[in-house]
Amino acid sequence: MLIEAGFDAFVEEVCKPYYAPRMGAPSLPPGRYFRMHMVGYFEGIDSERGIVWRCSDSFSLRDFLRLANRDKVPDHSWLSKTRSRLPHEAHEKVFGWVLNLVAERGLVKGERIGVDGSTMEANAALRTIVRRDSGETYRAMLTRMAQESGIETPTIDDLIRLDRKRKGKKLSNEDWTSTTDPDARIARMKDGTTHLAYKPKHAVDLDTGIIVAAPIHPADEGDTTTLDPTLEAAARNLADVGLAPTPEAPCELVADKGYHSREGLKDLDGGVWKTRIAEPKPSKGYLRWHGDEAAREAVYANRARLKSGIGRDAMRRRGEMVERSFAHVLDRGGMRRAWLRGRRNVHKRYLIHVAGFNLGILMRALLGYGTPREVASAKDAFLFVIQTDVALAIVIIAEINGAPAFLAIAAPAEAA
Repeated sequence: MLIEAGFDAFVEEVCKPYYAPRMGAPSLPPGRYFRMHMVGYFEGIDSERGIVWRCSDSFSLRDFLRLANRDKVPDHSWLSKTRSRLPHEAHEKVFGWVLNLVAERGLVKGERIGVDGSTMEANAALRTIVRRDSGETYRAMLTRMAQESGIETPTIDDLIRLDRKRKGKKLSNEDWTSTTDPDARIARMKDGTTHLAYKPKHAVDLDTGIIVAAPIHPADEGDTTTLDPTLEAAARNLADVGLAPTPEAPCELVADKGYHSREGLKDLDGGVWKTRIAEPKPSKGYLRWHGDEAAREAVYANRARLKSGIGRDAMRRRGEMVERSFAHVLDRGGMRRAWLRGRRNVHKRYLIHVAGFNLGILMRALLGYGTPREVASAKDAFLFVIQTDVALAIVIIAEINGAPAFLAIAAPAEAA
């Protein structure tokens, strides 16, 4: 499908300004570069070294990369250099090309968009953080505190006990930063642990499951802060496929209670987004508006839309579609932990993984399978029914554990 749609010619034209006009050392063709990152999603491989190993081990993947028998699979350093030299905008154009490809097959409706976020562990450890004001490491701070408490030469066990017992212990992004990845932020992950992380967001078409926008934000920014840039990216991508929301034909925005705020609802009211945002559990007493009638009308209108039958169905679809997209891209697709550094650098690869996710939905709609592994693991069975005047026979032929298996059932015609 990529060949028929002219994928390689498109990416060659997009990336042409970033390649030297005069031929030097052989470079990595852009079409092969983007295809290898799609392999990372389909095979669930998190590191680029793993992608290279898998492509070298599979003849079918070599065909997908359009490599001849004697051609060498590009080394992981080629991937790294090519990614650093291609701008972020080139990766966005490739994501938009794939989105347009699935939109041509009718898999982008642009009527209901669900928004949610998750966390991605950064390629940086908490032990590398330093104070922003003095550059002091965390261990050096504990050593200084131990010495001030009377321990002249504290051991590791002394530092651990001191850190566990001291009061007011917290790690604030305002006070601490990472030396290895300054873009990473201290955040609590979905499993309750604390790591340096990023916060990817998905804007998903709730009618088809296609991801129309996938920005990555700093992990310390709240949901209400990241909503506007996420919607801007979604509106821009929908406009590129001819489905831009308008005030006359707004698109439904479905989100959980973390995105609910008076100012946010007031800004979105009457615009291109018709909100169905879950409302937090109300506190005791009455809501006080202090004369802000615009916020009052926006909150009550959102509540009415949310309590309708259409609103309840939209919230169920959001929980199904958006969470499924994170499970595929982050958990099964190998992006729960980043092996790159720098938010824009991580986002380059993340966009191609999401493009692979969208291609998987298209393949599932056309073939019934969304990944090559799913095709390989599919079991074929053949059913034969033979009926005569005196008997009825049913024969099933299938493959079990690599060996053919037969099941035959016969009965007299009277019993049948």
